[in-house]
Amino acid sequence: MILIKCPYCGERDHSEFSYGGDASIVYPSLDAPQEEWVKAIFFRENIKGIQKETWQHINGCRMWLEVERSTITHEITSVKPCHKNLQKVIDN
Repeated sequence: MILIKCPYCGERDHSEFSYGGDASIVYPSLDAPQEEWVKAIFFRENIKGIQKETWQHINGCRMWLEVERSTITHEITSVKPCHKNLQKVIDN
């Protein structure tokens, strides 16, 4: 079982969240050539170690979170909102 500490709702089981994917991917602009989109969507690294991921707390506050998780041990080292302006609200 993976426990994710939501900044708003506290520690919750991963079953309350929906996996959104690799948070380190930079998507091309909408008018970029098709080859750039194919590369961004279909060719990804299989990271061994700490990976940044996006998760949505679907059975809670519905917030999108950026989670740093080890792909080896599943240990979570960091959780923060995906939107930087919301991090300021949490810090205050």
